[in-house]
Amino acid sequence: MRYGILLSENAKDGDPITGLRDQIADAADRGFSSAWMSNIFGLDAIAALTAAGVQAPPIELGTAVVPTYPRHPAALAQQAMTANAALGGRFTLGVGLSHKVVIEDVYGYSFERPGRHMKEYLEILVPLTRGEKVSYRGETLQAGLRLTTPGAGLPVLVAALGPRMLKLAGTLAAGTVLWMTGPKTIAEHIAPTIKAAAAEAGREAPRIVCSLPICVTDDPEGAVARANEIFSMYGTLPSYRAMLDREGAAGPGDVAVVGDEETVLARLETLRQAGVTDFVGAPFAWRGARSTC
Repeated sequence: MRYGILLSENAKDGDPITGLRDQIADAADRGFSSAWMSNIFGLDAIAALTAAGVQAPPIELGTAVVPTYPRHPAALAQQAMTANAALGGRFTLGVGLSHKVVIEDVYGYSFERPGRHMKEYLEILVPLTRGEKVSYRGETLQAGLRLTTPGAGLPVLVAALGPRMLKLAGTLAAGTVLWMTGPKTIAEHIAPTIKAAAAEAGREAPRIVCSLPICVTDDPEGAVARANEIFSMYGTLPSYRAMLDREGAAGPGDVAVVGDEETVLARLETLRQAGVTDFVGAPFAWRGARSTC
């Protein structure tokens, strides 16, 4: 299992790109193989990772994740390939649907039949990122072009939790990026579904990138409570709530990786045995913590 870290947008002396560069350099120095960034309402993750990553040591940089609805797949492919070229082939594009409350209430797009949207999106996006010509007309998306952008061949991962999305990720993409999903759910639901889909499609075994809050601490109960506070929103979003319910978790703190070093290492081993190929820690601080990650 490879290890990565989720980057924070907190600016250093008012310069967020320098802050990201320093975080990537620190991750590389500490032996992490990758660094990931979410794309919400702050920095554009692809642009920020590119700007910071060209100044930092050469580890894998990925988005976890970029919402699909606001960008045509050809535009996103062009942007991602440009980033991959600038980073010397170290970029991984993670994409996701986001959530109905964001897509409809914030952006004003319809969230009707999200599975159809993602299937059509990937059927345009993935071939374009391989440098192939695409002639496609779906119910909601169409494209007819071949990009001459350098940087072809980057991996595309999909934020997939439900059965249909996992099958799409296994069939059309290189794997999945998870959030708020514990080891029981990965072992019994995520890994079997996506692996079966990839095998049926004749594809290589998919990556299963699992990102969870993490804190090494002598006060695990306090850390769980703090995680429930910091990440409370994710316990209310339907897709994550469904994963927490599958796990038997009352809230985000129950899937957070917390405890002393021995406990944390044991939790990470459980995730590896469940089928996780890459663990990406989202560090959070708590009093009594000896280390956040």
